[in-house]
Formats: sequence, structure tokens, C-alpha cells
Amino acid sequence: MNISEVDLHKLTVSDPFLGQYQQLVRDVVIPYQWDALNDRIPEAEPSHAIENFRIAAGLQEGEFYGMVFQDSDVAKWLEAVAWSLCQKPDAELEKTADEVIELIASAQCEDGYLNTYFTVKVPEERWSNLAECHELYCAGHLIEAGVAFFQATGKRRLLEVVCRLADHIDSVFGPDEDKLQGYPGHPEIELALMRLYEVTEEPRYLALTNYFVEQRGAQPHYYDQEYEKRGQTSHWHTYGPAWMVKDKAYSQAHLPIAQQQTAIGHAVRFVYLMTGVAHLARLSHDESKRQDCLRLWNNMAQRQLYITGGIGSQSSGEAFSSDYDLPNDTVYAESCASIGLMMFARRMLEMEGDSQYADVMERALYNTVLGGMALDGKHFFYVNPLEVHPKTLKFNHIYDHVKPIRQRWFGCACCPPNIARVLTSIGHYLYTPREDALYINIYVGNSMEVPVENGTLRLRVSGNYPWQEQVTIAVESPQPVR
Repeated sequence: MNISEVDLHKLTVSDPFLGQYQQLVRDVVIPYQWDALNDRIPEAEPSHAIENFRIAAGLQEGEFYGMVFQDSDVAKWLEAVAWSLCQKPDAELEKTADEVIELIASAQCEDGYLNTYFTVKVPEERWSNLAECHELYCAGHLIEAGVAFFQATGKRRLLEVVCRLADHIDSVFGPDEDKLQGYPGHPEIELALMRLYEVTEEPRYLALTNYFVEQRGAQPHYYDQEYEKRGQTSHWHTYGPAWMVKDKAYSQAHLPIAQQQTAIGHAVRFVYLMTGVAHLARLSHDESKRQDCLRLWNNMAQRQLYITGGIGSQSSGEAFSSDYDLPNDTVYAESCASIGLMMFARRMLEMEGDSQYADVMERALYNTVLGGMALDGKHFFYVNPLEVHPKTLKFNHIYDHVKPIRQRWFGCACCPPNIARVLTSIGHYLYTPREDALYINIYVGNSMEVPVENGTLRLRVSGNYPWQEQVTIAVESPQPVR
């Protein structure tokens, strides 16, 4: 299968600006986040994520600690490590990653199920609360890590683990009467299964993605059915009992995607969902899903996008609001949302080849994504306001989510490893290889090569972007290519 991305082994970032960020991630961020995952950062929120896997694997006694989606922090860290190894081999780091992969494999159940929260805390409640409890979200991030580690190192261990997990999910979900006819509250599995399908060419993964996408918002509503089945219990009570079940727009589950007209609900969930839909639309040649992507992208980009590439203006639900409701001071604009925006833009570029998607991707990268991490690589923003008055924050609770300075870590630490993985994989965003052309999306200094119909195309981009607008693009292939 022709995968529409540059092989990161064949791309070297030489850019004086973004190059320093990639070096920072390799030298500082990845080791720092490893320490964070192992609770070694003084005065930082504890993670317990690695220890959760040890407990689930039966290697030590203890209780699960952290968010229900804590596993995903480890998966994103592994993905960042994988892409980093493409840039610069590091035997010690790879050995550490291999040990983590063996730990994850040890925590996998015999039937392929893999999730430390449910394995340790409530094994009898597996797959009983899709609306709230992130099992498919965590599975998706593990799958992405497995694909990345295979592509980066050629090692299949984690890929085999996540294929077993995906096969288990496929045995549980689907239209058959003996299967659960649900879908995730937090999208992620969709885009991950598409990545797994590209690498394995297993058609069941494509079909399962299509099922999750098309089942979303169907009536009778699955979230209501499972809520009644489990005795009306709730995991989250932020905005009252079962608010995440009742507010279906929060999870983009209020209507089938084909009927949705606006970007709505939790911003990260929206862009993760649409990243998967766009990938599915392209590989399945589904024109109706392509139109869904175009319609919802246009609403988001034209009416709900900050000048910084931030999305999700409301702290309540980390969500979109009405058209043009874009306050500067109370804005949420989560770092993960702008990363998801870059992911959605990348898949739209693969499908459409239209520069508007590259423009939005660039805006998100150079503002919110890079701004989400300090230059020491050890402090991070979760929320990205455009206007902050530090002295007044403590006097007004509408600013409770706003931090005037970057934080060492978070109890909900989805953003730091997300920033790390996108910066180590930035080569995937610089170019879009298509059958008829190679698109340059962001003018970052680099050298790369990509296979084309009659040979290998070698390019070198140089300049001092974004400080200077002029860049030089040199074709260095020894023979003419087309």
C-alpha cells in the first residue's frame, strides 16, 4: 500500500529554528517526561503511569492511580521515542523503550484486552462505559505507538501487541447481534486503526473504523443504553451526574456525522474524530465522507479558529462555542486541540492538495503548539489564552483554568507527550507525497528523499523561516525524475 508520508529515516531537519526544538525533545524532553512518568519530578503532579502497568502485569502490588486514560501518556511518550530514533539512533533510549514495551506486553490479557485502569481496578466493568471511560482512546494511542515503533525500528513486538488488541476490539464491536454496537466517547481509535490498516493491510481494521464512524449518533443512542445497563452510574461528575452521557454534542455523538453542520463539543475529540474520517474517506474513496470533512472543516476554520491556530474557546467542556465567539482572556485553546488540528489538516492535504490546510497547520504549529512548551523543555501550557492579567486571575473564577506561567506537569498530562510526539514527527507534516505531485507544506530547512514513479526525488530546503520569508528549494536528484 502507498502510504502518503515521508519516511523519517530519509529526512533530516537542518532548520535553525525547528531544529533546536527537535534537539531539545531528544536531549531534554524525552528524558524529563520519562522521569515524570516514573514520579521522579519534585513538586510536580504524580503520574504513576509506569507503575500502573507494573501492577497490571502482576509485577508488584498496589492500586491504580491517576486518570482513567493514564495509559495514553506512556503510549505518546513511546511514539515520541520512536520518531526520535529515526533522527538519531540512541541505543540506551531504545533499550529503555524495549523494556517499556515488554512491560506493556506483560500487562495484556489473554484475550488481547489491554488497559491498566480496568485490569487493576474494575476488571468486571470492561467495555461498560464507552461514553466516559476512554478504553478505546487508550487503545488508539497504544496502536499509534506500535505502528510508529515498527516504522522507526523495524521491531514488531509492540505492533504484535496492538494487533492483538485491535483484533480483540474487532471481536467485541460491530453490527452483529452478539457484539456491542457502540463507539468511543473520546475519538482516537478511528485514526489509529487507519494507521494500523496502512501498515498491515488488514481489511478488518478499515471496516471497523468505518463502523465506528457510521454508528456514531445512531438511534437508539448507545450511550443511553449502556448507562441504563450499568445501573445509571457515572465516572465523571464535573457538571452533574451523567453529564457526559447526556451532553452528546460534547462527544460529537448528538447526530450522525453526515448530519452534523458545525464543529461542536470537546475540541480535541472533534479534530481527532475528523482526522480519522478524512483518512478513511481518502482510502475508501468515500465521497460522502469527503463532503463531511469539507463541510465541518470550513465551519471550524472560517468561524471558530483563533489567529494563533487555537480551537475550543470555552473552558466549560474544553469546547467549541457559537460562530465567532472567540474571547481572548477566557479562551481554552488546549495544546492538544491544536495538535489535533494539525493532524486533521495533514489528512485533508493528502485528500485535497489544497494550500489552505497547510496554512492552518503552519499557524497552529508556530503559535499554540510551540508555545505549549518552554524552551527548557520542562514546563508546559495546557491552556493557551491570548490575553492574561496575572494579578487578577485569583480574584475571578472564570479564569481558574488559566495559568500565567507554564507548569512542570499535570494530573491530566495529555499535552506534554503530545507536543513531544508531534515535534519528533514533524517531517510528516512538512511534505505531502501524492501520486501526481509532492507538496511542500511548511518551509522548514531540511534535506529529504522520497520515491517517485521513475526513481528517487531528493530535495534540500534552506532558509531562515519564519524570520525571513525567502527560502531556497534545490532538487538534488542525480537523474531527472517526474
